[in-house]
Amino acid sequence: MFFKRFPLLTIFIVSGIFSFNASELQAADDNTTLRQQLLELQQQQQNYQKQIDALDKRLNETAKSSSTAVNTSVSSSPLKIGLSGLFATGGSSVDNSELANLQAGGHDPSKNGFTVQNVELSIGGIVDPYYDAQANIIILINAAGETVVELEEAFFTTRSLPWGLQLKGGQYFTEFGRQNKQHPHTWAFVDQPVVLSRFFGGDGLRSQGLRASWLMPTDWYSEIYFGMQNAKGETVTSFLNVAGEDIGGRTLIDRNTRGSGDLLYSARWLNGFDFSDTLSMNFGVSGLWGPNASGTSTDTQIYGTDLYLKWQPTTSQRGYPFVAWHTEILKRHYEAGEPGDSTRETLKDWGLFTQALWGFKPGWVAGLRWEYATADGNTSSDPLRDTRKRLSPNLTWHTSEYSKVRLQYNRDWTERLAEKTADTVWLQFEFSLGSHMAHKF
Repeated sequence: MFFKRFPLLTIFIVSGIFSFNASELQAADDNTTLRQQLLELQQQQQNYQKQIDALDKRLNETAKSSSTAVNTSVSSSPLKIGLSGLFATGGSSVDNSELANLQAGGHDPSKNGFTVQNVELSIGGIVDPYYDAQANIIILINAAGETVVELEEAFFTTRSLPWGLQLKGGQYFTEFGRQNKQHPHTWAFVDQPVVLSRFFGGDGLRSQGLRASWLMPTDWYSEIYFGMQNAKGETVTSFLNVAGEDIGGRTLIDRNTRGSGDLLYSARWLNGFDFSDTLSMNFGVSGLWGPNASGTSTDTQIYGTDLYLKWQPTTSQRGYPFVAWHTEILKRHYEAGEPGDSTRETLKDWGLFTQALWGFKPGWVAGLRWEYATADGNTSSDPLRDTRKRLSPNLTWHTSEYSKVRLQYNRDWTERLAEKTADTVWLQFEFSLGSHMAHKF
């Protein structure tokens, strides 16, 4: 390497050596010795050049190997595979038929006795320098004792778009509010909030589509989401849903997608602030617009706002202690009936839930949630539109990073029950194996 970089200096040194030895030999007047030394120096120079060439070759091979290793690590990243299981047991002051109306979430324990709420297989990783991908496969046992397998999510997200842009496509949970995107094993309570079960269905709002997001160049975290998804299916309850289902006493028709106007559109603006080293906040507003199946030209709009606050001291042990407060308010306008129909109306529903968590020592979290949901008009024919209130205290023990036990009590008030109230106790257990999928703050 030295000789290649400084050829003139090399020649000078070698020439000097030659001159020195020539002078010495001339002084000794020994031509035989001179020729012998010249041959030895030429041999040494050839050996040096071979060593330099060998070192250069090794350096080039090392550089190529490093580059290949980097590219290989990106394009063939090992999969992250995880399995979680969520189970519950408990009892209520009401029978199973009434309890099923109170526990309308698809992963809620909804019968006295034992429930397999959710077994989730998560697979995800880096596809190549341009995309990440993830899939979540769900297995559960329904109230009839039948095993249900479903593809909950399967989507890709881009990695390297400019200007803070990102695309997401496939089957995925709609980014509306904070709770809807969360998987059951990340919930802070045993069951899904009442208002979300009513507006988004038992399995949450999710469908097939494409979503774009823009991370804005602001001094605080600010991101805008806009998506388009199919509006038909049992996971889009407030929209085209499934023919034969009832909402507000009206039986839904089989209304198909005829164009872009029959898709579900979503928008969300999320902002994050750090008020201090110990207090952070997320605040978001969301909207949904799409067709519903109560008529051939009827639509639904849903609006919501969400707030999340978290306090944590600068010095903590495994993330404890902490206090977190999460609130969401949602309102729905549902057009019901064909234009010109004398019974046509706009159903107006709204609801909220607010919950606080206190991690008072490592592994232990106390929680309290309050919920309210109501609707206008005659709700006697629809158990998912009457006035509901619920108070839920709970206590969670995270036995390790991979398991937890939760005890929760629900006090429900509803117009549909003869006693107007119901008392239920749930004991929940969760385990987790393998990799944990990333979850947002």
